[in-house]
Amino acid sequence: MPAPNQKTSDFKKRITLHVDMDSFFASVEVRERPELKGLPVVVGSDPKGGSGRGVVSTCSYEARRYGIHSALPISKAYKLCPEAVFLPVNMKLYAGVSVGVMEVLRGFAEKFQQVSVDEAYLVPGPEVENFEEAALLALRIKDEIQKQQGITCSVGVGPNKLIAKIASGFQKPDGLTVVRPEDVREFLFPLQVSKIPGIGEKTTESLKEMGISTVEELANCDIQLLKSRFGKMGLQMKQMANGLDFGEVREKEDVKSISRHGTFEEDTNDPVKVFGSLDTLSESVHGSLLKHNFLFKTVTLVVRFEDFSTYTRSRTVPIWTSDLFVIKRTVRQLLSEFLGGRKFRLVGVGVAKLRERDERQALITDFL
Repeated sequence: MPAPNQKTSDFKKRITLHVDMDSFFASVEVRERPELKGLPVVVGSDPKGGSGRGVVSTCSYEARRYGIHSALPISKAYKLCPEAVFLPVNMKLYAGVSVGVMEVLRGFAEKFQQVSVDEAYLVPGPEVENFEEAALLALRIKDEIQKQQGITCSVGVGPNKLIAKIASGFQKPDGLTVVRPEDVREFLFPLQVSKIPGIGEKTTESLKEMGISTVEELANCDIQLLKSRFGKMGLQMKQMANGLDFGEVREKEDVKSISRHGTFEEDTNDPVKVFGSLDTLSESVHGSLLKHNFLFKTVTLVVRFEDFSTYTRSRTVPIWTSDLFVIKRTVRQLLSEFLGGRKFRLVGVGVAKLRERDERQALITDFL
């Protein structure tokens, strides 16, 4: 619980979500080839009949039942399950899906941090006031990723990045685990120390030699003993074992674009519904522009039809602006070539070529 003199609003801001795609590469491959659903799928180098020298990049959960896992020698994976479907890594495909996933997540975040091709942290906006509302938000995120990208993810909700990260892996695949501040120790203490991020096989073995195998034992271990064995890492491990993490969720790179996407409940070619959705998405993008004090020069439209065919169109406007009318007008113009017949599954609106709005530019834009 927050300290007596800690503002409740500050405490709420600590609500953190960690979103992790389930068996990402393999899931994307199964999405592309539905006939592979339910089969053991291994993505990695060529097993060459059991003599391949590469490793497994990832594998489906069906393959994991045979003992296959990431970084396992591909030759061993073949021996464990020779009937598995072995596929080469298609990074271009996965990177494209990753971009789509991250765009979805940004749309739900006040603060956002992508940490790999298939996982990210986010802090929700002020409309999410407690962990119950955060859980509902997580369900919306899971549903939107499923609708837009056809894959599942697992979400952890916690009072900091550490707890959210551990929680996201607690009920994979397609899981949701919420850990409230008052439940942190009850959640952590029964776990094996290897569940704490950064504690690998060697450290786990060293801790085992000290008689420490659970997080509770690590949390209660004398700090001087840990520091004498592991140095500064000993203090960090003890803090994590007690659920402490002071790291902030923050974007690693400058924002290059802002976008929002929406999937229709049912595929539609009703122009009223399509234009209405575009207006709502445009307003959301505009709100983010104002919040971050950005101007833009490029407007982007994304459309996806009922057969999952997806098209992107962009147009650059003559001046730097943050005008909502410019966004709405441009996306409507871009949409015109797609009207007439086919049903829309999804539409998206984005702005790019961003720059910060300075006072001089503000005067020019407001005058125009």
